[in-house]
Amino acid sequence: MRPLPFFLLCLLLFPVATAHADVLKIPHPESGKPAFEMPQRGMTAQQVAARFGQPAKKMPAVGDPPIIRWIYDGYSVYFEGKYVIHSVPNRK
Repeated sequence: MRPLPFFLLCLLLFPVATAHADVLKIPHPESGKPAFEMPQRGMTAQQVAARFGQPAKKMPAVGDPPIIRWIYDGYSVYFEGKYVIHSVPNRK
């Protein structure tokens, strides 16, 4: 086969060969609102304790700056210093 026609044939078939793809749909865990209220970013540890009560467990500080985790029934709250940086539902 001559090089030019073979090259043109490859160009014609290339888009067909690359147009196939599988789609994997994974629901985003934060796409829905949680069924319960959790502390918001910027709240102080004192505000969280006053509004949500004492946690079931307080984990020791880790890293620099220190990150502290309070574990509640159904969610965990992460603090940097005395301020909330994130609240996440616990894995089931």
